[in-house]
Amino acid sequence: MMETQNLGNSDLAITRIGLGAWAIGGSWQWGWGSQEDQDSIATLHQALDAGINWIDTAPVYGLGHSETVIGQMLKERSNKPYIFTKCSFVWDDQQEINTTLKAASVRQEVEDSLQRLGVDVIDLYQIHWPNPEPEIEEGWETLAQLKQEGKVRYIGLSNFNPAQMDRLAAIAPITSLQPPYSLVKREVETEILPYCEQHNIGVIAYSPMGSGLLSGKMTQERMANLAEDDWRRKDNEFQEPRLSRNLELVEVLRTIGEKHGCGPAAVAIAWVCGNSAVTGAIVGMRRPDQVEGVMQAANLHLDPDDLSRIHDFLEQHP
Repeated sequence: MMETQNLGNSDLAITRIGLGAWAIGGSWQWGWGSQEDQDSIATLHQALDAGINWIDTAPVYGLGHSETVIGQMLKERSNKPYIFTKCSFVWDDQQEINTTLKAASVRQEVEDSLQRLGVDVIDLYQIHWPNPEPEIEEGWETLAQLKQEGKVRYIGLSNFNPAQMDRLAAIAPITSLQPPYSLVKREVETEILPYCEQHNIGVIAYSPMGSGLLSGKMTQERMANLAEDDWRRKDNEFQEPRLSRNLELVEVLRTIGEKHGCGPAAVAIAWVCGNSAVTGAIVGMRRPDQVEGVMQAANLHLDPDDLSRIHDFLEQHP
């Protein structure tokens, strides 16, 4: 059995790891390259059978496609996972993406998501980004109303800072925050994670493996051969000189993993989950063979020696 923990002020007892469904959206402006739906559905089933009990997605992932694939998978299962999705990104017939948090738009988004997913209620509904910022109060008021109406069970945020959360907490309680957090992106440690801990806001961290950088599968050669439409080509952490430094960190994680009988990916995820503010980590999976390596992190607790070795590397290679 995988350990579970209640998410913030909710009664959602979530596993330490959830499945992130960004990549299964396939090719689009911020995609991870092409993806076969049959691979996605097989991966979703395998992850859920292994004990994961929540999936995080968003309408914009593949412009509706990620949610549609999840909806197809849900029809095939009797024991269904929690489904977390989002609002604020909308697109037109030309696939031009814009952001809006106007009440009418948010209401249309939730109806579209319910239809694509084939569910009656969304377990956690999140504002994806605080954009446009002047509209965040209107968006949050609408989410609070959707909760009262029973369209969504709980409401949360993604990529918000403490000042923005203060503004919204005055309107309705915040169940969760979804920030980026990994050994290569630690900015949230300063203010955001302490704020969430202080206010009983659950944290579901995304990109705990640095978007695959700490998976143990990334090399200079693989980076050079990433698909042209893979967004990681534009990310500084995947470019020199950061790439070499990050691959050195992977070797530290690999050594620690050997002691525990797992790979560097599991160590990277376990490190994120080890922060007391973090309720769970969102891990993207695209193929069934990726599930086992990720699952090793579910019950892995790093010891003081492991943490010390990681800390020393980070101090020496800021």
